[in-house]
Amino acid sequence: MSTGEELYFSVSPEQDSFRIDRFLQIEMPDHTRSFLQKCIEKGDVLLNNQPVTKNTKVKSGDSVFFHLSQPEDDTAKPENIPLNIVYEDSSLLVVNKPKGMVVHPAPGNYTGTLVNGLLYHCQGRLSGINGVIRPGIVHRIDKDTSGLLMVAKNDYAHQCLAAQIQEHSFTREYEAVVYGHLKQAEGTIDAPIGRSKNDRKKMAVTTEHSKRAVTYYEVIEEYRDFSHIRCRLETGRTHQIRVHMAYIGHPLAGDPVYGPKKVIESLQGQCLHAKKIGFVHPETSAYLEFDSELPDYFLRFLAGLPQK
Repeated sequence: MSTGEELYFSVSPEQDSFRIDRFLQIEMPDHTRSFLQKCIEKGDVLLNNQPVTKNTKVKSGDSVFFHLSQPEDDTAKPENIPLNIVYEDSSLLVVNKPKGMVVHPAPGNYTGTLVNGLLYHCQGRLSGINGVIRPGIVHRIDKDTSGLLMVAKNDYAHQCLAAQIQEHSFTREYEAVVYGHLKQAEGTIDAPIGRSKNDRKKMAVTTEHSKRAVTYYEVIEEYRDFSHIRCRLETGRTHQIRVHMAYIGHPLAGDPVYGPKKVIESLQGQCLHAKKIGFVHPETSAYLEFDSELPDYFLRFLAGLPQK
């Protein structure tokens, strides 16, 4: 086999009878189903050490092996991709990422990412701290989360912005739609997050090998079966809002990983938007704050919800 990453998954009871391509898409949300299906056709996926087709169904307790090939050259390439630039100067820019766009190249997604578009837009002038695959990227949001990201054009700006994230002085506000009604109109979730013991691709609230995670939430509006909420992050752990809201019994609508087994397919991923960011500018020391409109997919979903 060519060089790459070897991944192992165990099928949970909730995933019993899923097609293997759907199972892999849930476990590896940064990859498209078409890419995963091609990997299955190439023989890169084994179920209980046996080759499979994309229609093969998995059973609870099954073991899935996936060889994720690396290309010979993993340097991100510039691509002329339309970007929604909210702010830009010589040190940094703020971009509004659409739902469905991967932030940086990874196995299975070497083109069409935000980084590919940024390299073209900035003509390669991005910080190099995170290497050739993630130039300029100070923080990231999930593929199916929309919203604001700040990007550093040089290493000094990158270091200053990263320090603010580390010190929790960086403003991050999200809006989301979650299942059910919260007991309190506002509250704090202070629960550590680490890798799930059962599935290395998932995060979980756990005291083992975890880091403190704090999410502040408030209810904006209640619907019959859902609630529209605002979340402010003190920390920025992987999948933090998704894990925390599921932990208190209110997973995000459309979330294929932490939500109920019957996913709202029309949302094509979690209903989560990074609406506001604020930070101190590395050069001017001025505090800058940027807000964004809720995207169409979010507004359409809200408009279709039955009132309480």
